[in-house]
Amino acid sequence: MKNLILGICIIICFQPISYAQKIDNFITVSGNKLMDEDKEFRFISFNVPTLNYQEDEMSFTQTNPYKLPDEFEMRDVFETVKEMGGQVIRIYTIPVRNKNFPKEAPTYVENPGQFNEEAFKVTDTMLALANEYNIRIIFSLLNNWQWMGGRPNYAEFRGKTADDFWTDSQLINDFKKTIEFTINRVNTVTGTAYKDDKAIMCWETGNELTSPFEWTKTITRYIKSLDTNHLVLDGYYAIDNSPVLEEAILEPSIDLVSSHHYETNPFDIPKNIQRNVDVIKGRKPYLVGEFGFSSTEALKNVLDTIIKTDGICGALIWSLRHHRSEGGFYWHSEPMGAGVYKAYHWPGFETGIAYDEVNLMKMMREKAFEIQNKEVPNISIPKQPELLPIENVYSISWKGSMGASGYTIERTNSKEGAWKLIGYNIPDNVPYFPLYHDKTAQIGKNYYYRVKAINSAGVSEASNIVGPVKVTELALIDDMKNIGTLYSSKNIKLETGNDRNYKELINRIKGEKGSEIIYNIPGIFKEFSIYTFEKNETPFLTILGSVDGIQWETLKLTPESFINSETNYGYLIPKIYRYNQQKSLKFIKIEFKGISEISRVKLLYTN
Repeated sequence: MKNLILGICIIICFQPISYAQKIDNFITVSGNKLMDEDKEFRFISFNVPTLNYQEDEMSFTQTNPYKLPDEFEMRDVFETVKEMGGQVIRIYTIPVRNKNFPKEAPTYVENPGQFNEEAFKVTDTMLALANEYNIRIIFSLLNNWQWMGGRPNYAEFRGKTADDFWTDSQLINDFKKTIEFTINRVNTVTGTAYKDDKAIMCWETGNELTSPFEWTKTITRYIKSLDTNHLVLDGYYAIDNSPVLEEAILEPSIDLVSSHHYETNPFDIPKNIQRNVDVIKGRKPYLVGEFGFSSTEALKNVLDTIIKTDGICGALIWSLRHHRSEGGFYWHSEPMGAGVYKAYHWPGFETGIAYDEVNLMKMMREKAFEIQNKEVPNISIPKQPELLPIENVYSISWKGSMGASGYTIERTNSKEGAWKLIGYNIPDNVPYFPLYHDKTAQIGKNYYYRVKAINSAGVSEASNIVGPVKVTELALIDDMKNIGTLYSSKNIKLETGNDRNYKELINRIKGEKGSEIIYNIPGIFKEFSIYTFEKNETPFLTILGSVDGIQWETLKLTPESFINSETNYGYLIPKIYRYNQQKSLKFIKIEFKGISEISRVKLLYTN
């Protein structure tokens, strides 16, 4: 009977989902304004570069950070942007096979004229969801840079240089094949051709293109020859004080222009935006396609300038990341963000205090409604979270709920028993490790768990129940936020910043030759794992064990390395020093033989 019920549940739960169509009009142009039928269309929203392609799968043992997002993750984006008053999302181009990527990395363009159908099905779902949530997509077609693959990689297919891309007829035709395939594609979810899909606000020629205008004109006219419904945005490299091009304003096949702004002096941002307005002279709509990496007050001033300036249709901050199906969020440190700025998480968390994440996100929401001349509505009560399968009481995770600032964790000894609150306002913005550790669990007992999402608007329904979870071991886990879990230490430093090199792990303990840390094992030793980062494959840690803290024995082990073959980033080598041989140990000592940054220590023990 149980199997029958389970089978029925699977059939019901996995029926194809129908996507509502809520967008009635294509966005059009009237003078220097964008129009949604007879209403001016203005927006403040987000760049979401991983909406259709994920580059941030940074779990510790994962050597390939690239994958295709699933529907839960994409829905989380649309629900977040909707909650924040956003009406537009800009994606980050069509990925191209990059020889520098891990071999198992998926992509969209496999070779000239050869496309990954499974990847494009992700974009099909993205557009179906855009229609459902009434959010428009700025669909950028080409990356100037190698990130996710772009111009250099089209050239690489043919053994040519990135600069050849602008003038070589073969490379131009290769890119045209991608444009044609994309624009003429019929969505496998909705049955609508992309060129007929009203959720697409515009086609953007690309991201920060250093192209000669002759190339731009060739491409924009080609897009218009395939699609007369959608606007075309010039993706030229108009960054900071480099202005938009007069040729783009005069070219009939270009409908709107944009610029990107990351000036180090925040006084220059509104000044350079105004200079573009002066160049355009009301002849075309203009949007700020990217901006960021400044203080909340500075960016508020930028948005106030945009809102009050005629002819600026919108602005998109860089950038937003979303919940992860395995629990928590995706994280992304910004290479140009001074080692401080990261992609934002809604509604903002304490981990983003250095860049004022909570207040920045609140301000963005207010400005998104202000530019529409709307009152800011109350935030939504979070939806029911989904508790994921639990293997042990120190590794509890769940699929997060949009807008939740925290979660309550509840436990009972039986499904029918009274629920006990064991964790309150637990955040889920933990980078790539389990979200919760039940430190009050007792060996030999069985437990059931559930979680609820909370924010200032209220509390969600309880999640599904997971259990029974039999407790066979306990854990001492040090996530390196402070020195409180250490028994003793010598010559160590709490380290943070430049987290991309460390798989986005925020907190680390750094040691050098002569440094050491000691842990006290609370029970009978079973196993330890030390997660650390080192510059090469030479081990820089020696691990010793002791029963009394006086006599020490070197433990024989070889660390396991998880090397990412990609060289686009300055990744250090993640290593796990693991030991699980039966020994009567009371203390573990870690001696540093060179520079190593430890991000996590997990000690397993029994009574």
